[in-house]
Amino acid sequence: MVLHSWKKVKKDQLSPIYLLYGTNAFLVKEMRKKIIDAALNEEEQSFNLSTYDLEEVPVEQGVEDAETLPFFGERRVVVLNNAVFLTSEKSKEKVVHNVEKLQQYIEEPSPFTVMIIVVPYSKLDERKKITKLLKKSAECIEMNELGEEDIRTWIDNELKASSVTMTEGAKQLFLQLTGLNLTVVLNELQKLVLYTGEGQTITEEVVSLLVARSLEQNVFSLVDAVVKQDSMKAMHLYRDLLQNNEEPIKILSLLATQFRLIYHSKLLGNQGYGQQQIAHSLKVHPFRIKLALQQSKLFSENQLQTIMKELAEADYEMKMGKMDKSLILELFFMRTVKEGR
Repeated sequence: MVLHSWKKVKKDQLSPIYLLYGTNAFLVKEMRKKIIDAALNEEEQSFNLSTYDLEEVPVEQGVEDAETLPFFGERRVVVLNNAVFLTSEKSKEKVVHNVEKLQQYIEEPSPFTVMIIVVPYSKLDERKKITKLLKKSAECIEMNELGEEDIRTWIDNELKASSVTMTEGAKQLFLQLTGLNLTVVLNELQKLVLYTGEGQTITEEVVSLLVARSLEQNVFSLVDAVVKQDSMKAMHLYRDLLQNNEEPIKILSLLATQFRLIYHSKLLGNQGYGQQQIAHSLKVHPFRIKLALQQSKLFSENQLQTIMKELAEADYEMKMGKMDKSLILELFFMRTVKEGR
């Protein structure tokens, strides 16, 4: 839905009213900017763009502005942020809103105004009359986390627009390294496109060379090396992390988190749960579950239990100062990979 709406905005197919709701602040910001830029040029924005925080001012003030003719231009854009009254959340608003005034406007919006209503919550209160009216009359766009297929479509569109292609292996590695974080995806994809050049292909080698790795992604690669019984790679990755001044106790914590995710994903998968169900149950993005399920195939439940027990013992030893912290993890990697767990 987000991508579809962006295409319409790009073609100047603007709706009189937009309702943007969800917890992905980046998506909301980008969508809001695209609508504003499509409706008004830079000079017009100085005169015909108004933004209201509905935790500070009543909604009718924004409605009155929307009903006012634009100044030196054909359009006006009115942004109503923090419309908490459209949710079931307990309001912290300092003002009382005349919601009926907004309802009247929604039923007959100004032909010269684009209104953007922003709700920074994952769900709307569908029981409310005004919510039903907005769902019927406005363009409602959910701004929560995008799924893997949504991100893939996004990447494909961006690559096509830049006349650049990407191998499937490179795309999979890119998704893994960016973790489906749209902010990171856009920044890193732009870097790859500029480096590769028009008419060229982005390969796994290019992705591996250019895409920045967070500590979490480096730890994921470390876990992957353990899973694949690659002791040399595991030790190399671990020592790189130490050289980058990452604390062994922090690395250990992230290792434990990832192995717990693999273990619980395997347990639920063996009980017949699907990827989406596991993600909902564990409150983790489905893409992370997909990767965890792939890794879990190389371990039995008992092996994963043993690994988690050893990580717990390593944590205890670090906190008790029984041995050099970095050495404790090195011994863990050597023992785990050597024994073929």
